[in-house]
Amino acid sequence: MPYLFKLRSTRNVKRLIEKAMGEVDWIAAGQGWQGKASTLRLQGWSRHRRVVILRRRLPREVLVTDRPGGPAPQLALSFAEVTEDRAVYEYAVLVTALDLEVLSVAQLYRDRADAENGFDEIKNQWGWGGFTTHDLQRCRVMARCVGLVYNWWSLFGRLADPDRRLEAITSRPLLLHGVARRTRHAGQTTLIITSAHGSAGKAQAALTRIAAFFAQLRSTAEQLTTEQRWYRILSQALVRYLNGSPLRPPPRLVPT
Repeated sequence: MPYLFKLRSTRNVKRLIEKAMGEVDWIAAGQGWQGKASTLRLQGWSRHRRVVILRRRLPREVLVTDRPGGPAPQLALSFAEVTEDRAVYEYAVLVTALDLEVLSVAQLYRDRADAENGFDEIKNQWGWGGFTTHDLQRCRVMARCVGLVYNWWSLFGRLADPDRRLEAITSRPLLLHGVARRTRHAGQTTLIITSAHGSAGKAQAALTRIAAFFAQLRSTAEQLTTEQRWYRILSQALVRYLNGSPLRPPPRLVPT
């Protein structure tokens, strides 16, 4: 089967990079990267395999971290300035069986990394991998609960900012961490939220937009079915992909 993997920076991989850096046949690989194709045979491989070497030049100022020794070492940060006559690169080496040009292989790997971000977020930010037990049924129930909350919050984040997807690690402190006070007067309930976040204005605009949408939906909710309400919510959350068109349910299959 076709494959595409990123190789670890082992000794032989570094030798390949050192050899390639002195060559001049690098071509554009998208998003500031340059690339070139080569072959490599690592220990344990039965034959030479096709690899794509990618490099991208870093800016002139690079942040360097240094953690000195001691019982409680303090992380030290410093900037290393790169002079005009020197260049600093980051690099990656991909091994693949695909017979595609360098640009297509590099873009395929970037697309794959984007697809993995969702799984990384569920695992590390929502705790999908943090609950394990010998009882398989409990594991499945907890996994489904985490997945359900993740889906709900993803829709809520899309309602807050339809133009881009908000990750939980930044959107939860922004939209959840606040002090709320509920007041009732003349048959109306008012919720006052005070946020100490540095981007409180952004949170206020997002929550106000969401509240206005649900207020509008509430005015017609009694005339709609549960399915129709969900399609209204999804149409608002996915407005960027639908180009303003309402999301319509697929045609039902009628058994013959």
